Amino acid sequence: MSRVAYVNGRYVPFVDAAVHIEDRGYQFADGVYEVMAVRDGRLADLELHLDRLDRSLVELHMETAMSRRALAVVFEEIVRRNRVANGIVYLQMTRGVAKRDHAFPHNCKTSVVVTARNVPPRPAAIIEKGVRVVTVPDIRWKRCDIKSVSLLPNVLAKQRAKGAGAYEAWMVDEDGHVTEGSSTNAWIVERSGDLITRHLDNAILSGITRMVVSDLAMKQQRRLVERPFTLEEAEAASEAFLTSTTSFVTPVVQINDVSVGTGTPGPVTQALHDLYDEHLSGQ
Repeated sequence: MSRVAYVNGRYVPFVDAAVHIEDRGYQFADGVYEVMAVRDGRLADLELHLDRLDRSLVELHMETAMSRRALAVVFEEIVRRNRVANGIVYLQMTRGVAKRDHAFPHNCKTSVVVTARNVPPRPAAIIEKGVRVVTVPDIRWKRCDIKSVSLLPNVLAKQRAKGAGAYEAWMVDEDGHVTEGSSTNAWIVERSGDLITRHLDNAILSGITRMVVSDLAMKQQRRLVERPFTLEEAEAASEAFLTSTTSFVTPVVQINDVSVGTGTPGPVTQALHDLYDEHLSGQ
């Protein structure tokens, strides 16, 4: 089946989708994006994603390309046209096309691109056996709270993980604290049972899955503490896991060469995984 993309007001064949070579997203990474999960043909947590999109646009002094209602219509249509049952929708907005100059151009029209695709189910072993992460220095800019398309440090971190045969890379700041993964948020479970994840600040992205899992945990009366944690704390934790739109809730059983807890997925992680899966299914 041919895929379809939405580009600046038109639905076009995916193979023909294109933007101008002077689009500022291409030349300056002057843009933002969102990735939304699709489960059983339905978008998950749409309003939360649109809230974060609005915030990113405001922080970059960028105009939205269209209203929230219009975006929702496009998302539904792109899911329908691509026959996506379980997968993702990708949205990108850039400041638009203009003569190359660092300063904001005048009268520039925001560009918008939307794509969607099915994603195969994750191997059962990921949940049953857990994954390994490696650590890398956090070399990113100081506004990681903006969901910018400027992701080169994240790309390098992910490649470092892939080269090491790991699932993900966790970034560690100059103070020895884990900030987040290259495309995920990082969590640990202390031996007391407390859930620990970094508080929201400029050093991490406010993950939508992170937000939902936090709410689910508190509804289950699990104690959640939002604070920085060190690599040493993570290695000594009873459990660890990561969250994201595409990784859901994934148990981490090894950090570098150190096993976490028993070296197998723990009960807290499994419970949160199941709760989040129910959330995606609309139960």
